[in-house]
Amino acid sequence: MVQEFNAAYWQQRYQNGETGWDTGDITTPLKEYFDQLQKKNLRILIPGCGNAYEAEYLFWQGFKQVFVADVAAAPLQHFAQRVPGFPKDHLLQQDFFELRGTFDLLVEQTFFCALDPALRPKYASKSAELLKHGGKLVGLLFDTTFAHAGPPFGGNRQEYSAYFAPYFNFLHFDTAYNSIKPRQGRELFILLEKKDELEG
Repeated sequence: MVQEFNAAYWQQRYQNGETGWDTGDITTPLKEYFDQLQKKNLRILIPGCGNAYEAEYLFWQGFKQVFVADVAAAPLQHFAQRVPGFPKDHLLQQDFFELRGTFDLLVEQTFFCALDPALRPKYASKSAELLKHGGKLVGLLFDTTFAHAGPPFGGNRQEYSAYFAPYFNFLHFDTAYNSIKPRQGRELFILLEKKDELEG
């Protein structure tokens, strides 16, 4: 039987505390990227947000147009309790591929690696669809293989670049220099800008 990584699967992972990807805080590469953002009115989407430490950090830094999405209810409920001032209508219990709307910035943090690898091309096209003209996709991708069956699923920059090249210009796509210690040398920091010729 093929495992389906659906809402029930992820809900059970959270309920059982099987969240090995959870770092307990925002990671350094994203914190440092957010710290240099000037515009506080950016519409920001964090798909597959999990416990959404990135959204919490942004919210406390004065970004008020932050939206988080996850198929599982548990992490969104935990987040709402942890950050009670966060707008409830910005908590989206939805499948990423069914989201609507447009955003200035999409944040990738351990969502791409949680998807069935067959969905990676669709992830790239959906990310572009959700971004405004000149919008950016920023985040981290594992540049490694894992000994165990996923998720998380690994990969490499050559594979990833093929998915994103039709939709994005590559502003940065290289090994992260400031990864947290367990992930040093094993992840790429990406900053991709939606191509001008794409509508949206």
